Amino acid sequence: MRLHPLLERLGQGLIVSCQAEPHEPLHGAALMARLAQAAATGGAVGIRANGPEDIAAIRAAVNLPIIGIYKADLPGFQVRITPTIEHARQIAAAGADLIALDATARPHPDAISAAELIACVRETTGCPVVADVATVEEGLAAAAAGADAVATTLSGYTDDSPSQEEPDFYLIRQLARALPVPLIAEGRIGTPEQAVRALALGAYAVVVGSAITRPQWITERFVEKLRENRKGGDAQIDEKNSCQAGWLK
Repeated sequence: MRLHPLLERLGQGLIVSCQAEPHEPLHGAALMARLAQAAATGGAVGIRANGPEDIAAIRAAVNLPIIGIYKADLPGFQVRITPTIEHARQIAAAGADLIALDATARPHPDAISAAELIACVRETTGCPVVADVATVEEGLAAAAAGADAVATTLSGYTDDSPSQEEPDFYLIRQLARALPVPLIAEGRIGTPEQAVRALALGAYAVVVGSAITRPQWITERFVEKLRENRKGGDAQIDEKNSCQAGWLK
């Protein structure tokens, strides 16, 4: 396996994605740095973070490898994870150790392919590249283009990959077997058991985000389960009352 020295620290470990959207309560660089500190204290081997401001704050707070991304919505493009070389330059300057970017087959800005973007980002920043993909073909193409690692981040979020609630264990298994570089499992991993399964299928490391760093999402999951349970309980009570009423008659 082709293994960049920076990736050695991540092997068989947990990378925590510390991100928050602008509308979320924990949005802000200072809070992301605190989340990263908590993750480091808990034993994480790396951090995935978004944008120069958050990355700089996290870089000052922890001594873990940072996989940096830059989410940008550009008119006319579905690609939003580090879509251009300039975005990569900015997060590298902020302190990212590795640069993650969208390496799907979808059209990229500046009329360059995913393969060209990978090569240019590696050359321009000097940082190893993590290619976020959605399919086996995209993962293999990214590795052939020089990506230092491949991540299953975009499975279920493109027209070429099925939407699903569970992690894409099939994609993890297929890529782990076929790639000449490390495969990082990411996407909808919500329990320790799912993380363990991803490693058992051959993933080199695992990224977990929402299940650790988004308390509003975690709360929503609990609330929904309680709501479902309450509805089921009400139905059982109604049925029991109906039976008792019939018996009393």
